[in-house]
Amino acid sequence: MMAAESIWEWTRHHPWRALVVVVVLAILGFAFSVVGKKPRLDRNWVEHLAVMPTIDMRADGFALSPATDWSYDEKGPTAKNTVSFEANYADIRNVWFVVEPQPGGDYAAHTLLLFEFAGDRMIGVTVEARREADEEYDAFQGLFNRFELAYIWSTSKELLARRAVYLAKEVYVYPLTLTEEQKTNFLKALLAKTIEVSTVPRFYNTAVSNCTNELAKVARIPWHYSFILTGYSPQYLYRLKYIPGPDFATARSHARTDVEIRSWNSLSSADFDRALLAELRKRHGAPSSRP
Repeated sequence: MMAAESIWEWTRHHPWRALVVVVVLAILGFAFSVVGKKPRLDRNWVEHLAVMPTIDMRADGFALSPATDWSYDEKGPTAKNTVSFEANYADIRNVWFVVEPQPGGDYAAHTLLLFEFAGDRMIGVTVEARREADEEYDAFQGLFNRFELAYIWSTSKELLARRAVYLAKEVYVYPLTLTEEQKTNFLKALLAKTIEVSTVPRFYNTAVSNCTNELAKVARIPWHYSFILTGYSPQYLYRLKYIPGPDFATARSHARTDVEIRSWNSLSSADFDRALLAELRKRHGAPSSRP
């Protein structure tokens, strides 16, 4: 315990020290994986991570089911619904990058994506450590094949209200500046990756297969330490000009939406999408496309 506390104090204000520790542990985790347990698809999963959707990819669009559409209050789930979602690729309007900072340091955050379609419709994807029913997430244990990997698709309300209402976290929603081709290819690649992961099991890894670097690898973004120290991922995307704004502080202030999310918690999922997009457009305008 004292050793862990000493490492925490040594790293908490020094991102590069934290990175060194994580890389060393990742190497140890990889070595362990060679002789450790094998990933599986048939464990007794915690309920909200139990089902990855069946996806039908067509030339002009896709359909997926089920997507989670749970409702929450401060005590937990109040309804556990699922929905189906279908859209044409030509109807993609924007992609939004969501950041949920974690307690304990600026370098930790959960990240996920929302895809916006014509008619103010949204669907999101989150890459998760797929816990079993009796497990709690632990970033350290996540380096040693403790959890499988899951790509979970959900409504925007489910993803955002879970974090802002139930978990009482800060939530930041950033517009991404992408070309039309990049938006479509990104979505197609994530759908294909979901099919792959739901067919051939893989382990989650805090360092090399986490919520952020899985998305970054699919998007083919050049490696950066924020793939491990995930709290710095929006700053990196801003530097790459994927997040617009006169400066990052302004972009970050415009992105914070947890107060508004809590105020929309009584809305239906469809009305939540409309309220969210109206607020985002008021703050950001229509996100521009890259040349």
